[in-house]
Amino acid sequence: MKRILTSLLIAVLFGTVASAQTLKTGNDKFAIKVQPFFGSYLDKNNHHFEKLGLVNLNGMNLGIEFPSDQQRPWQQYLNNSTLGIGLSVIDWQSEYLGKAIAMYPYLLIPAVRTEQFQLNLKFAGGLGYVNETWYTQDMKDPDRYFDDTAMTNNVFGCHLNAYLSAAANFNYAVTRNVALHGEFGYFHMSNGRTCMPNLGANILYGGVGVVTTFNPTVEKQPIQFPDLPYKWALNITGAAGAHRAWMEYPRFLISSFHAGAVYSVNNWYGVGAGVDVFYNGAIDKNTGRSLYRQDRDYTFSDKVRAGVALNNEFRLGIVTAIVDWGVYLYNPSRNYYDCNHPKYGYGPRPLFYDNEDAGTDEAFHYIRFGMKYRVWDNLYLQASAKTHLHICEYIEFGVGYQIPFLKKSQRKGDSRIFHHTEDWWK
Repeated sequence: MKRILTSLLIAVLFGTVASAQTLKTGNDKFAIKVQPFFGSYLDKNNHHFEKLGLVNLNGMNLGIEFPSDQQRPWQQYLNNSTLGIGLSVIDWQSEYLGKAIAMYPYLLIPAVRTEQFQLNLKFAGGLGYVNETWYTQDMKDPDRYFDDTAMTNNVFGCHLNAYLSAAANFNYAVTRNVALHGEFGYFHMSNGRTCMPNLGANILYGGVGVVTTFNPTVEKQPIQFPDLPYKWALNITGAAGAHRAWMEYPRFLISSFHAGAVYSVNNWYGVGAGVDVFYNGAIDKNTGRSLYRQDRDYTFSDKVRAGVALNNEFRLGIVTAIVDWGVYLYNPSRNYYDCNHPKYGYGPRPLFYDNEDAGTDEAFHYIRFGMKYRVWDNLYLQASAKTHLHICEYIEFGVGYQIPFLKKSQRKGDSRIFHHTEDWWK
C-alpha cells in the first residue's frame, strides 16, 4: 500500500509540473485526486461482526474531477458543482471479508469557497465488487448463520454490491495547481437482498491526500440561465426486481407502482406527496429462522403493501436523485410476524406499531433512495432501494414518465406541459 501511494503521489506531482508548462493547450479543466483513508465499522456491536473480530479497515480513494464550466443550467442552480468519477480500493482487514473495489460517479456541492479554501458536500453512488463472500468459503450450511461459534462471512452474500456514500471534503491550495485534500464521511456496501446473507457494511471513514488541477486558467464565458419554467410535475413509475428470502430459496419477484406530485421549491429541489403499492413474492418464504409464520396459506393480497410518502427530488439536469419517506396504510403482513413481540406478543399489530428492533422488516414505515435518468423527452429510467431505516428490503429497476406543468407566465395558448428537449432558456 505504501509503495502504491508513493508512486501515485509522484505521478500526480509530475503531472502538475507538466500541466503548468501547457496551460493553454486545451479548453477543458480537470483534477486528479489521490487519497488514502482509514475507516471504522458502525456495526461492530452486531454479534455477527463480533465473531469476525472486525475493528478497522483502510484503503485508497482515487478520482478524476470536472469542475463546472458554467455552460449548463443545473451547474448554475447547484452553485457550480463539480462532477467526478471515483475508484475506491478497500482492505476490510479480515481474511473472511477479503478486499473490495468500487467505482462510482460523485457530485461535489460547494458549501464554503474562498481563494485558498473550499469545503464541499459529496454524494456518491455506484457498484462495488468484493472478492470474498459466504459462497466462496467452506461454510455454506444455512444453519451456521445462527451458530455463534461459526466464523462465517455473513456480511456479503454475492460479489456485486451497491455502493453509497456521503461525505464532507475540503481542498486547501498549496500552489497554483496543487491542493491538500481531506475527506470525512460514510459509505455503505450491500446487495439489497439480491443474495443472502446480506448484512452489508456501514463505514465511517476519513483521509488526507492531494489534488492536482490541469489547465486551470482557461475559462469559458459563463452562461446565465432563467429559472425553470414549471412549478408542478406528476411522476408515474413502475419498477421490478428480485428478492431472495433465504439462502436455500430461489429469487422471487418484487414490484412497485408509484404516482406522485412534486412542487419545485427552487431550480434544483422539489417536494411533494405520492402513493405507493408494493408486491413482495418472498413474504411467505421467510421461514421460521427468519420472519413470517408458516401456519397459513398466503394469498396475493397478503404479499401486497400500500402507503403514502413524502417525496423529495434533487435535480442535476437529466439526472434526478430521489429520497422518499412513507408509511404503510395497507400492510396485512404485519399480522403474520413469527416472533414474540414484548408489547403485542404473537398477535395482530395495529397499523402504526412499535418496532421490536428498529430497522428490521418489522416497520410500519419505509424509505426509498433512488436515481432516475431522463432518456427521451420526459421518459426516465430509475434504480432505487427500498429500506426500513438502514436495513434494505430490496433493490428495483423501473421506467417512468414525468408530466411537468408550465407556469402560467410560460404557457402559450393551451400548452401546459414542458418538454425538456425544447430550448426553453433562450
